[in-house]
Amino acid sequence: MVHVAAVDLGASSGRVVLGEVGPDRLRLEVVARLANDPVRTDDGLHWDLSGLYDAALGGLQAAVSASPEPLAGVAIDSWAVDYGLLREGRLLGQPFHYRDEARAAGVETVHAVQSHEALYARNGLQFLPFNSLYQLAADPLAAQADRMLLVPDLLGYWLTGVAVTERTNASTTGLLDVRTGKWDRELIDLLGLPAGLFGDLVDPGTVVGPVLASRGRHLGAPGLTVTTVGSHDTASAVVGVPMASDHAAYLSCGTWGLVGVELPAPVLTDAAREANFTNEGGVDGRVRFLTNVMGLWLLSETIRGWERTGQSAPLATLLAEAAAVTAPVPVFDVQDPRFLPPGDMPGRIRSWCMEHDVPPPVDRAATVRSILESLAEAFATSVRAAGDLSGRTVDVVHVVGGGALNELLCQLTADRCGLPVLAGPVEATALGNVLVQGRTAGAVRGDLEALRRLVQVTHEPRRFSPRPRSAQQSARVAR
Repeated sequence: MVHVAAVDLGASSGRVVLGEVGPDRLRLEVVARLANDPVRTDDGLHWDLSGLYDAALGGLQAAVSASPEPLAGVAIDSWAVDYGLLREGRLLGQPFHYRDEARAAGVETVHAVQSHEALYARNGLQFLPFNSLYQLAADPLAAQADRMLLVPDLLGYWLTGVAVTERTNASTTGLLDVRTGKWDRELIDLLGLPAGLFGDLVDPGTVVGPVLASRGRHLGAPGLTVTTVGSHDTASAVVGVPMASDHAAYLSCGTWGLVGVELPAPVLTDAAREANFTNEGGVDGRVRFLTNVMGLWLLSETIRGWERTGQSAPLATLLAEAAAVTAPVPVFDVQDPRFLPPGDMPGRIRSWCMEHDVPPPVDRAATVRSILESLAEAFATSVRAAGDLSGRTVDVVHVVGGGALNELLCQLTADRCGLPVLAGPVEATALGNVLVQGRTAGAVRGDLEALRRLVQVTHEPRRFSPRPRSAQQSARVAR
């Protein structure tokens, strides 16, 4: 049995977790929670990565203090696509936030060279206007930099002085060959990007090296080893999904809702591309065949808007009020681009409804219910598509992440899927991080199925069965 630290950074918040892992033991203790608030400057929306790194160091100090034995390692996972540009080891400005409105400026530049159809055949990625290759094509600093590092790799570099690029996260850039898992040097050249930006690729479970001596002294853990895991947080989350068969779909539900199935090989059909499904790298060479749904961002940004106008209310109260709504509410298209940037979500929902001749929600409770019904419908549509496009028969949906705590959302998803939903674990990403670290340290052995069996016996999910139609709320207004 070993103790490890997992730095798990989401797009809205982060945490540092002390993990205890062994053949029959898998336990987490959250030792620090980290705010992750964007910063708006004259040139756009940025991540405060320097501040986040400092906060993560404080969390690692807490993990070192809380561990009953020296830590066997530390690993970092985070959201995808965003990156830092370095020159001679120094960061060229705080990285842009993928929700910055100008991030899509490179789409036209890239598509003038390679159509989305041609790109899909190379990288297998769904179209998202903030994918790394589009951001880099519009980034004036790219020509000045000598290295690009995705967020977890950048923080790992600051810890160790060793620059590597972990493969699961690299697969989200659009610059990785989906068949070989290597940088697509031909595409990089076609796009006019400096070839030197893209360095050595490593797999999850690679020992990067010890923390720098000064960092080790600061943390009280000289010689602490940094390893890679599925550094794209969804890659780690999928490791932590207690799937017991090939007939399971997963929904990693937080700021985004990532809906899909795990496959041994990519699906590169026209139908998959048209459905905007992506083929991202998973741990042990698996493929995460999934699509992005807007996720709980809609609800959290709605609540933030109410708080700004003095209408704050506890989430539990809002969800109870939403559960009590019996009148029909609109089911809107959560994928409409208007819902991507920060701003007035209730106002945007009203605008969508007015444009589609649908009565908008009448009050706050109806707005929350409308958001959850709309998310559940989008999740159900995506589950069906994942099964159809991959040729898999789906008979259960696993919900992990923060959305697993939202009982109303889980029940509505079961209702609309017509399938049982198994909710939990909430901390699937941290569990996946800890499990891969534990395997690297030799505390556990086996393939992903063996790791997931340990999750199954230590973290029992909650089951939500689809209700008979008569027990569900009456049919919603047309989309």
